[in-house]
Amino acid sequence: MKILASLSVISWDDVREGVVLTPVKDDSSEKPLEIPNSVAYVPMINSHDHLVGNWVPRAGDKRPYPNSHIWVEDMKNSFSFHERSKFWLNDGSFQLMNPQALAVARLGAYKSLFSGCSVVHDHGPIQSDAYYRSMPIVVPSRYRQCHSITLGNWWGGESATKEMELSQEKMPFIIHLGEGTDNITKAEFSELDKQNLLRPNTLMIHGIAFSEYEIRRIAMVGATVCWCPTSNLYLIGETFKIDQALKHGANVVIGTDSTMSGGTNLIAEFEIIRTNFPHLPLNQLYKMVTENAVKALYLSPEYAKLNPEDTRNLLLVDQLEKDPFENLMGLNMAGIKLLVVDGIPRYGDSHFLENFPDVGEEYTIFRTGNREKFVIGDPLEINDQIDAALGYHKDFPFLPF
Repeated sequence: MKILASLSVISWDDVREGVVLTPVKDDSSEKPLEIPNSVAYVPMINSHDHLVGNWVPRAGDKRPYPNSHIWVEDMKNSFSFHERSKFWLNDGSFQLMNPQALAVARLGAYKSLFSGCSVVHDHGPIQSDAYYRSMPIVVPSRYRQCHSITLGNWWGGESATKEMELSQEKMPFIIHLGEGTDNITKAEFSELDKQNLLRPNTLMIHGIAFSEYEIRRIAMVGATVCWCPTSNLYLIGETFKIDQALKHGANVVIGTDSTMSGGTNLIAEFEIIRTNFPHLPLNQLYKMVTENAVKALYLSPEYAKLNPEDTRNLLLVDQLEKDPFENLMGLNMAGIKLLVVDGIPRYGDSHFLENFPDVGEEYTIFRTGNREKFVIGDPLEINDQIDAALGYHKDFPFLPF
């Protein structure tokens, strides 16, 4: 389908007001579908999550932690970890095509889908192609990774140096770095630099311990930091120096981390950012989850621009505020009218499915609030499978049912 907009509300090309959806073929006899009281955005990108970690409640009885490496061990003794093990017992291999592991990971991807995302990056050992194809939105498969400088690739993969070599600097190299306030985490950036791992394709997750000098170095090299404020503030009590990053022009993206430490979804990240950093320009936040993320994850430019001539990626939401960025900050799961990713409708008000008669996908219909919704696949069935294994109903706050 195409999207036509009667008014470009700001200088950017990727936020539109006054939406009209028309058939793809110009000679179609179908009438354009006018959608009032709506704002169209390019869908958002969640640059950091651990899909199999999206279980609740959050873990961490000994907060604040001086570094996250201590929390990793503490987390393994938590209620959430042991409850999840009743459904999927991790054997330590992180081979996630196991049916139970795949179900949890797919549920984690729905977390991002229901918050208006087209893409979520799953930081962990690289899986088979079938794993990525099974997801309800885009989960990039082209990347190299290491868990962290301090713990190495304990969950699977090559050494950090070998992983960077394998990237050929043509895909992101992703690593947790500086997630803490102690001397261990403060030393991680210099060790990364010493190993010649600070390059334009380096995507560093968290960066709480980074000094202003190190942030300036990141900006000069053209590398990226993924900011996960909810997880940082919950586990460590501090977060990345975002003002210094903006001052020096560093590329910053936003991630949710898993719900074992992070918030409900990307919408919740906006809420905590606005609470703790009310001075940050909202258009900058939007750029972090679109344009900046495309750069960091080496995605196609189409994931950052709304193309009126061929709209393959669209986030259409209720208009509650005149300013489009204020409007986005007030987003909730029920207020998403339509999410289209790669030309395929993924979620939205059920009546929109009539405009996609030839998609050939399976959908689930459910109600949230007073609205009937559709979603690609069947996350309700995954929830039912988990309930059956646990013997009671498990609520996940990132699901709208």
